[in-house]
Amino acid sequence: MDLRPLLEPQSIAVVGANDRVGSYADLVIRNLATAGFAGDVWGINPKRTEVHGLRCVPTLLDLPEAVDAVVVAIPAPAVAGSIREAIELGCGGAIVISAGFGELEAGKKLERELAEVARRGSLPICGPNGNGVAAIQGGAPMWGDAIAGVPAGPVAMVSQSGNVAVNALNSRRGIGWHTLVSTGNQAVCDASDWLEAVAALEGVRSVALFCESDGDGPKLATALAAAAERDVRVAVLKVGSSAAGANAAAAHTGALAGDQRVFRALVEEAGASWAEDPHELLELARVLAAPAARPTGHGGAAILTCSGGDSGIAGDQAELMGVELPQFTQATAERLDQLLPPTATVGNPLDWTAMIWDETDRLAEIVATVGSDPGIDQLVLLFDQPREMPGPSAASWDGVREALASGALRTEAGTILASTLPDLIDEQKALALSQRGAPFVAGLRTALLCARALRTGAGDPARLREIAEAAMRAQGRPLSGNGWVGEAQAKSLLREAGIGVPDGRLAKDAADAVAAAAELGWPVALKLSGPAIQHKSDSGGLVLNINEEDGVRAAFTELRALPLAEGADVLVERMMPPGVELLIAARADGVVPALVIALGGVWTETLDDVAVVPLPADADRVEKALRSLRGAPLITGERGGDPVDIGALAELGAACGRLLLDQGLGLLELNPVFARADGAVAVDALVRRG
Repeated sequence: MDLRPLLEPQSIAVVGANDRVGSYADLVIRNLATAGFAGDVWGINPKRTEVHGLRCVPTLLDLPEAVDAVVVAIPAPAVAGSIREAIELGCGGAIVISAGFGELEAGKKLERELAEVARRGSLPICGPNGNGVAAIQGGAPMWGDAIAGVPAGPVAMVSQSGNVAVNALNSRRGIGWHTLVSTGNQAVCDASDWLEAVAALEGVRSVALFCESDGDGPKLATALAAAAERDVRVAVLKVGSSAAGANAAAAHTGALAGDQRVFRALVEEAGASWAEDPHELLELARVLAAPAARPTGHGGAAILTCSGGDSGIAGDQAELMGVELPQFTQATAERLDQLLPPTATVGNPLDWTAMIWDETDRLAEIVATVGSDPGIDQLVLLFDQPREMPGPSAASWDGVREALASGALRTEAGTILASTLPDLIDEQKALALSQRGAPFVAGLRTALLCARALRTGAGDPARLREIAEAAMRAQGRPLSGNGWVGEAQAKSLLREAGIGVPDGRLAKDAADAVAAAAELGWPVALKLSGPAIQHKSDSGGLVLNINEEDGVRAAFTELRALPLAEGADVLVERMMPPGVELLIAARADGVVPALVIALGGVWTETLDDVAVVPLPADADRVEKALRSLRGAPLITGERGGDPVDIGALAELGAACGRLLLDQGLGLLELNPVFARADGAVAVDALVRRG
């Protein structure tokens, strides 16, 4: 569906047009008038001939021609009828502000009808139960809430929450808005549809995306790819650290890498930035829309402030966030010694002290000197501006701010100015700085988050489309069986895929188990294997390190006596020499299929040291994920241990992901995998089809 008529309308009809103050239709008409919308606006109301100076006609079919956007603000039961008229007339799309649909049990049938009518007629719909589309840059705020004095600019927003979008418009922090979309119940078009469409608009440089649900994984990956292709940066806030999908919840993978982690892995694969709250979301979106603020990539960041306390806090936060603060070259340090007061010490962060507050030329030279250091490609300039200051004091603060900005802009370093506290910011001055290429950020910690985000490159569109294709295949594959697979069958799948597993076979009885042990070589392990058995160590379904025949007989008898042995087999396997223990799993029930890698064996969930990689993933990508773990030194031998064959381990992980996709599995969990210098072996395996 083409969403442009709703994002860049040339003509609009408001169904339910009235002048009742506070009604949705009244607000939309007033917003359009205030914005000076240049196109035709019609009212649709069988009881009125005019509303707010607009001509009204009884129905959409009474219009002289089709309009681009139909805004619907009438009771829910009548909405589908208006959508039918819009389709018959050939309108471009509809914005349904009306509530009373799927958000209520009684309205779910109405929403299904609305969606069916719209899809049958290929009519894009925003909503229902949303605030609409506020095309600020285009002067077309089709918005069910009051809008006034909102500056235009390059930042767009797609929000599943109407209130989050309303608050974003009302927040006075110097954001120049392009277009905001409140997706509502998403009966026809979801957040991914809107993200892709908004990113294609001329003048959009960043998008703030607020999600309340995972949505359609292939569409989301495709939308992120489209944004990356246009160098439109995306900041994402998703609510709810949701429980893992049902298929993964019965395994360690579910507790280890729930749906939120898989969603975040996709976002980060796309080069998008992750926000923890609406404040961070808006600040990230604002800064990401300033290409001139991006570092060149040949150095690290420098933090400048007039406060020792702020300097210490900033240094601590930078370390926590992984923002590198290189030391200055000797030439830079010598020049700074000449410029700084005697009480100041050269370092990064740099406290230039308030002793030279009003020496603006000197301040500008200090900033320019730091920004010209060969090891610095990014400046974070801390500056607080109290509001409503008397004239002479305000002039002093303005002069310092201008000195900092002008000094930075003399260099090639990407620059952001930031207040230490979120409220010590002036909206108009912040907007003016952003327009000059030095965006202002509200809050010290948020500033460093933005600095880190600016250092992140855009995602690879080809890689994102590959992820989308794999997710689409996983969604569309017909079920080849459904449910858990016994370990013996799981190990057979692994062997066929070239994944190393212990030698083993099923035993019919105790005597056969003894024979199997003799064939395989001592010591051996005996395990119950069946679709109903997921956690053998918790239920007593395995016996390890058996070194003689009587032990095998006793173990076989013990296992067969367990209640969970009903319908299960007994698997005899040769014991493997221990190594570094890992969990490597692939799951298909997240927003996209993903590979989960963790250290720890039975301690995996406690250690919470996890890497998540969207599939497909080759061995190089898996190795990078392995090296990103906090416990990676255990693998590489940096802590005095023997290094493992990380190449073989990476190949095992890549094969795990391929097997999941090729076989249409829902979950494949290998826990533990023993990694040693001579290779890697999956000692235990869980598989769920479907």
